[in-house]
Amino acid sequence: MTVYYWILFSGILMSAIALVGSVTLVLKEQTLRRILLPLVAFSAGSLIGGALFHMLPAAATEGIPLLTSVALLALGFLVFFALEQLLHWHHCHNADAQCRKPLTYLILLGDGLHNFLGGLAIAGTFLIDIRLGLVSWLAAAAHEIPQELGDFGVLVHGGWSRKKALLFNVLSASTFLLGGLVTYFFSFTYDLSWLIPFAAGNFLYIGASDLVPEVNKHAESSSNFISFAAFAAGLALLFGVKLMLG
Repeated sequence: MTVYYWILFSGILMSAIALVGSVTLVLKEQTLRRILLPLVAFSAGSLIGGALFHMLPAAATEGIPLLTSVALLALGFLVFFALEQLLHWHHCHNADAQCRKPLTYLILLGDGLHNFLGGLAIAGTFLIDIRLGLVSWLAAAAHEIPQELGDFGVLVHGGWSRKKALLFNVLSASTFLLGGLVTYFFSFTYDLSWLIPFAAGNFLYIGASDLVPEVNKHAESSSNFISFAAFAAGLALLFGVKLMLG
């Protein structure tokens, strides 16, 4: 299968992950609250593991100088920090969070821009190495599942009907595919290997700045160990994949 189809199918699958929000329609609130924080912790570990164990070594393999790679990583971190500051938008992973209706539009806009940038970066890793692209996609998907669960809950809490919330959540997620296609067609003209450390910065920002504080903010003493174990499992999984891929 060509790189184009890998990018196309991965984009479609990432957009389809937004449908996971419909699970909140059948889960009991207590059950959802119990599994959400471990999911967030696991996604944080997988994102940080993907950046440290896969993307940065891949950037070195591509011949990107160390200082340039670190600068691009910092830029990727900074861009997502600026995006979040600009939109006054924070990931809301708790399905019963009290979010006002105006914030729902900011969440959708921020999510759409975030997914577009994610599509740009991950498609760039597919162009370098399909295995690296798959690992990057899996790490991003592990982050998207708890995020989409939370976003869906926020939209419904903000006054949206469940069908409308699901529809616009999917539309927001579809910008990932758009970003991937933009990267693919521009790759014929430009060298896009710089997107690897840039994406690593994105992953580090989301994991360390958004997800870890979210876990620490809500975790009770009884669930601290579970959250830590889930985070460590995310790191271990990405490290194990790196060892298997060589």
